[in-house]
Amino acid sequence: LLRCVPGVLISTVVLLLSQKALFKFYTLFFAVLLGMAAVLINYYATSHMDFYNAYYKAALGFRLLPRNGPTLWLGMAAVQLVFGIGYVFLLNLQSVFAALVVLDIMIPLWGLMIELPADVRHLVAMFSGLVLALSTAVCLATRLKWFYYSCRYVYLLVRHMYRIYGLQLLLEDTWKRIRFPDVLRVFWLTRVTAQALILVYVVQAVGRESGDATGGAADGSSDAQVYLLSWDVFWDLTSNIIISGCDSMLTIMGMSAVISSVAHYLGLSILAFIGSTEEEDDKRLGFKAPVLFFILALQTGLSSLEPEERLVRLSRYMCLLLTAILHFIHGMTDPVLMSLSASHVSSFRRHFPVLLVSLALFVLPAVLSYALWHHYLLNTWLFAVTAFCVELCLKVVVSLTVYGLFMADGFSNVLWEKLDDYVYYVRSTGNIIEFLFGVIMFGNGAYTMMFETGSKIRACMMCLHAYFNMYLQAKNGWKTFINRRTAVKKINSLPEVRGDQLRNIEDFDFNHGTTQIH
Repeated sequence: LLRCVPGVLISTVVLLLSQKALFKFYTLFFAVLLGMAAVLINYYATSHMDFYNAYYKAALGFRLLPRNGPTLWLGMAAVQLVFGIGYVFLLNLQSVFAALVVLDIMIPLWGLMIELPADVRHLVAMFSGLVLALSTAVCLATRLKWFYYSCRYVYLLVRHMYRIYGLQLLLEDTWKRIRFPDVLRVFWLTRVTAQALILVYVVQAVGRESGDATGGAADGSSDAQVYLLSWDVFWDLTSNIIISGCDSMLTIMGMSAVISSVAHYLGLSILAFIGSTEEEDDKRLGFKAPVLFFILALQTGLSSLEPEERLVRLSRYMCLLLTAILHFIHGMTDPVLMSLSASHVSSFRRHFPVLLVSLALFVLPAVLSYALWHHYLLNTWLFAVTAFCVELCLKVVVSLTVYGLFMADGFSNVLWEKLDDYVYYVRSTGNIIEFLFGVIMFGNGAYTMMFETGSKIRACMMCLHAYFNMYLQAKNGWKTFINRRTAVKKINSLPEVRGDQLRNIEDFDFNHGTTQIH
């Protein structure tokens, strides 16, 4: 743990630097990398490479280097020259000093060209590396003052914002300024891409070696088959990449950031398709989906599970996340559906996208439930997914029923006095069913916590579920029922005017209005 503290501190300081300071820091960092690469190439070339024997076979199995020794030497010299020029350019060295640095990088290759003894070549390569390391240290030391003032500026800025705006706004501003989700997203995608390339290369190298051992490389068909992965191999590679993509808390956060991006653009696409004008809905799905996935991963300690169990849990979480995303999409389409029906918009092109999305929200949960029940036995996870799917189907039915009532009222030429009562009854039925499903899910979670995988995070989430989805929902529903019953009683207690009384009131209003005109 103590070894990780300096790295965490340096990473925190780097993240908090300004954009200009961060660009300069990465410039110095890449310059150091180029210098290290040049030193390693010189050491490896002088220690392990023979330019004048047959073609050189690289460590990874590629046979790309030429048979001609001088040609190979010229190629290495060109690479070292590029590294030297890049090193000089990134450090912004003066002309004389820059020429000396490039000369220092090229000297070991000259020793190879004139065929110096092996001990002398090793000594020259070591001396060249020490000179380059010393020059790099001097260059970094001259810029240490700049790094100190940059860190001090960041510290003063953070302290000022904390004193003026408080901790919450400071964290929000820092979160936006350093683009932490983007950093996590780039980290996870880069890591997964690198692992995928390595695994594909290993599989192809193994296939190539097995083909050489069996003599199957006599024709070009076997070589072509090496680069084509079968379905089983592709599935194994994908499973390994997914398993390694959530093997630590940092990678889980990166996966959550990727899910956030996918959910965000999915929400934007749905809103654009249904023609919604809500400006805040496009941010909700991109926030709720990754938070839900991260909480699910924390409940069972996803990163600490065995690889096979981790893959199973991850697939289950993705099913739950899919149903939750469908619920969120229904929450985005329901206001648009009610707005179209209540405003009596008659354009079919305006209604069709919303109705199509509502139909998809009814069909997809049904198909998902059927597929899961067809392949898996009943357990707490399957029960939870099925309950979410059935609840979503019922919510879609409620929304479409209310939509149909409003559309029927719009096409009717007679005042429908009972419309509000019917809408209330349908909505109340849907809310009661949703509350019952909340109670059922609470019981399912309690059973899971007591007999399967109990954890403190799951207990906290159950308490939050009981408060927000059960207690508050029941309280608000009962309050709405009482208020509506009181309003109905007051309306029914008003006297009803009929016949002559109504005629007298109309005559009184007419005479009173005529008197005011005079």
